[in-house]
Amino acid sequence: MAKLYFHYSTMNAGKSTLLLQASYNYRERGMATLLLTAALDDRAGAGQIASRIGIAESALGFTPEADLFALIRTRGRDAACIFVDEAQFLTEQQVWQLARVADDLGQPVMCYGLRVDFRGRLFPGSAALLALADDLREVRTICHCGRKATMVVRQDEGGLVLREGAQVQIGGNETYVSLCRRHWREAMGEIR
Repeated sequence: MAKLYFHYSTMNAGKSTLLLQASYNYRERGMATLLLTAALDDRAGAGQIASRIGIAESALGFTPEADLFALIRTRGRDAACIFVDEAQFLTEQQVWQLARVADDLGQPVMCYGLRVDFRGRLFPGSAALLALADDLREVRTICHCGRKATMVVRQDEGGLVLREGAQVQIGGNETYVSLCRRHWREAMGEIR
């Protein structure tokens, strides 16, 4: 039976690298895959999934309005596995659509994304995946102190930690830093 998977972490844990490696493993064995990514994140170019270590692959970009079940039924019907990058940007309805892909079409769906934003709040797509996924897998990265990083701070151009702002702001190492909860609390001014 196919499953819906959610691989989650903070920034810079290697989620996209893992996704690209897993897709490569399928293709190496002669099986097709379908790669999806949020159209909103075009840092590597439109319709690209790219890793910090320099590997990239073309993908179909999805918007919040996209019906992913219909898209996969038509464009990915021959895929042995569906891969979704930037899964935090899925809507709750799209997570249900991906669950239907696993349940009704029999195709495994592997989602990769952030669990929480810079304020420590769940993204809507991540909340739905945490509720609906058959298998949850944490991808670990570390804080500067060596402990597991579970949180992320957003910084301005001068390195000042931001405590307010829109939930979504596309950025990489220049904008976000992964921290353990204690150092996140310190950076947010909760520990003095």
